[in-house]
Amino acid sequence: MGTTDLLPLWFGESDRVTPRAIREAAIASLAAGETFYSPNLGHPTLREDIAAYVSRLHGRVDGGRIAVTSSGVSALMLTLQSLVAPGDRVIVVTPVWPNLVEMPRILAAEVTCVPLRFGPRGWALDLDRLLESLEPGVRALLINSPNNPTGWTIRRDEQEALLSRCREIGAWIVADDVYERLFFRGPCAPSFLDIASESDRVVSCNSFSKAWCMTGWRVGWAVLPREVPADFAKLIEFNTSCVPQFVQRAASTALRDGEREVAFLVERIAANQRNVRRLLAGMPRIELGEPAACISSCACAACATAWSSADSWSRGAAWGLHPARPSAKRRQGFCAGVLRSKAIVWKRAFAGSGGSWKSPGRADFRAARARRRNSSAGRPR
Repeated sequence: MGTTDLLPLWFGESDRVTPRAIREAAIASLAAGETFYSPNLGHPTLREDIAAYVSRLHGRVDGGRIAVTSSGVSALMLTLQSLVAPGDRVIVVTPVWPNLVEMPRILAAEVTCVPLRFGPRGWALDLDRLLESLEPGVRALLINSPNNPTGWTIRRDEQEALLSRCREIGAWIVADDVYERLFFRGPCAPSFLDIASESDRVVSCNSFSKAWCMTGWRVGWAVLPREVPADFAKLIEFNTSCVPQFVQRAASTALRDGEREVAFLVERIAANQRNVRRLLAGMPRIELGEPAACISSCACAACATAWSSADSWSRGAAWGLHPARPSAKRRQGFCAGVLRSKAIVWKRAFAGSGGSWKSPGRADFRAARARRRNSSAGRPR
């Protein structure tokens, strides 16, 4: 970032290196000469390890429904490639990690965003509005829960209502579950896998990146309905062919021996969140919700108050600063205060190039940072 006192907490990446046992498993695999292609759907050992892990959390899943992918994002993209055709209608719950909105758009789908609501108790799903959007002809519903960036987590009754509606209209549910273990109210967040049958049109996409600090390894998985894996293998062949064997050995070790590391990470994140919430609580015009989980930039649960429309995430209108029209100087002053406090800055929330009366933009932050640099010139470091 070039600014030593700005904390870039929006990347969804821990500052901890991958645990030693996981790294050593990869080293041993390389030493053993495991440098060749592996099956498209993943090594049978890892597929069974994932199935056992998922079964412990969500009920019986067998290895035949597992596809090992080159990251969680790859699992999501492969799923959408297998389901979505140009012109198909896709519903996405927002605000959300921007890739989840852009993936179906790249495939020429028609994307409708249904925003969460923010209130005194934090972020919540507008279930009635979402159910209304699930009309006959909708191809897929994309839900990221626990949610990046808000920490919102879907409730069981909401999952049941959505699954029932999607069954009625024949729509697919694509669940981005990569943060399910970074959950503060139990060992795992609620999942559609808890209530769906193996024949339901539900795909759960997951990753080793978050819970096991393996962002650079690029390995994930998808839990698929029973009839899907054969076609999924073809898509993997055409995209990445396979995940390297030594990476898969490391992933197996994470699943078998990594529970202590996961628990330690969740506790550390919770402690960090408490500290950030304490710092933000005294800042003007910031409202705090209580998230059920910790997701990258939402570790602090610093929630914007004005989502003016379904796609305001992409327009940078996340920060509801003031009912009146503040000047550029006031916007820049607010940004400077954020920088001084070392508060979390949401990268996507300031995606606009210039800012508006509803939200400060990059230009406001650049101006605030420039003033700080000028005012600190000549100070001892």
